[in-house]
Amino acid sequence: MLAGAAVLIGGSGAGIGGALAVIAQTAAVALLRPAMTAPQPVFMSRWLGGMGIRALTLGILLVVAATHRDRLALLPAAFGYLGVLLPLLFTETRFLR
Repeated sequence: MLAGAAVLIGGSGAGIGGALAVIAQTAAVALLRPAMTAPQPVFMSRWLGGMGIRALTLGILLVVAATHRDRLALLPAAFGYLGVLLPLLFTETRFLR
């Protein structure tokens, strides 16, 4: 739903960024969920892995958008990614309880 709103507001570039944010967040939650009751070092390594997934996905999006400006606009893609990822991060705390 958030990625659809990003498409309506920012166009296809924002939709691509939003879709990548959903994929990154899903992968990060799937990595963290099994370690919710694990000891702290295991939990922190999984949490850090999830942050790495999110950062790596953003980096890939920015590199592709910067090198293929004719196909993917940089600013809408970045704003679409962040505009979808930030609300998902806030809802992650409720989902993981």
